[in-house]
Amino acid sequence: MKQQANLIRAGQVIEHDGNRWTVLKQQIITPGKGGAFIQVEMRNLKTGNKTNERWRTADTVERLMTDNRDYTYSYTDGDNLVLMDGETFEQFLVPTDLLGDMLPFLQDNMPVVVDLVEGDPVGIHLPATVTLEIVEADPVVKGQTASSSYKPAKLANGVKTMVPPFVEAGERVVVRTEDASYVERAKG
Repeated sequence: MKQQANLIRAGQVIEHDGNRWTVLKQQIITPGKGGAFIQVEMRNLKTGNKTNERWRTADTVERLMTDNRDYTYSYTDGDNLVLMDGETFEQFLVPTDLLGDMLPFLQDNMPVVVDLVEGDPVGIHLPATVTLEIVEADPVVKGQTASSSYKPAKLANGVKTMVPPFVEAGERVVVRTEDASYVERAKG
C-alpha cells in the first residue's frame, strides 16, 4: 500500500530498494530554506543492519500491512524468545534483536503483541509500563527540592533511570518500557 513519506511512523514496516525495513524512529525536519523532509532510522528485517534514509514529505513509500498477534513470553532460548499462543498453546520463536533496548523489561509470562508480515515477525510490543524494584538509589542531596530534580537509580533489571528524591532502594516503581522513565510508585 502506497503512503506519503510524512505519514511514516515508528513500528511500521516499509519496502525500500527491494528490502523490508522496520521503522525505528522518524523525524520531520523543516530547514530554513527549501522544503521539509522526513529522516527515518530503520532496520533491515533480514540482515539486522540499520540505516538512515531521507525523503521529501511529498514522496511516497510502500508500506507493508502487518498482522498483530497476541502471545505470552515463556523463556529465552539462545538468540530467540520463545512465545506461546494463548489459544492454541503453540510455541513461536522470535529473534531477541526485535526488542532492541526494551529487552531488559521482558518478564516471565508477560503478554506481548507481535507484528507479522506474511507470517514473519517484524516487531514486538511490550506493555506500556512495568513494575520493577529499585536496587540502588543515590542519597538525596540536601537542599534539593522534590519538584525540580530527579536522582539516578538502578532497576532490578540493570537499567538506569531517574526517580524523584523520595524514592529509596527496595521500593517498587512503575516505569515506561519505551524509555525507562519513572511513572509512579507501585501501588500495594
